Amino acid sequence: MKENCSCAVNATEKTYEVVKIEKTNNVCPMCEDFAKSQTEKKTPIAVLSCEGACLRGEVSRQAANLICFSLLPNETSRICLGGAFTKSTGQRNLVRNAKRVIILEGCFINCASRMMKGVIADLKPEIIIVDRLYEFDRNLFGVDQVTEAQIKEFAQEAAQKVVQQIT
Repeated sequence: MKENCSCAVNATEKTYEVVKIEKTNNVCPMCEDFAKSQTEKKTPIAVLSCEGACLRGEVSRQAANLICFSLLPNETSRICLGGAFTKSTGQRNLVRNAKRVIILEGCFINCASRMMKGVIADLKPEIIIVDRLYEFDRNLFGVDQVTEAQIKEFAQEAAQKVVQQIT
């Protein structure tokens, strides 16, 4: 084997998965109206969240909603991850044009940020791993394994800690 062979794969080299998303001509007028209204904010912070169906994703989603609609409604814009990822319309433009992009990840898999980096190659989001912001039994997976009240408490605690980090 040649010692200076450049054909070896670098262990730190990133690998990618190619995803085909069927294009659609459908546009949600309510989503586009919302996106347009958000561009009028003076210092918008785009907030995306993991939308996972597990406990961690649900807490992240609820925390993002609390931040954007209750705690910092004038400073933040809640982004629809599905809309921003699958169509180059208002939601993606909010992310693309935001001064700051905060992505709340339910866990270390970082699905939301990896998805968005796939459609906005130069995206440099601030990533916050939400399940590190509250105490819970880490062996739990499903939203049905705790009460709705506990999920709301986790989300409130996480949202308050996120606000402290970003303001």
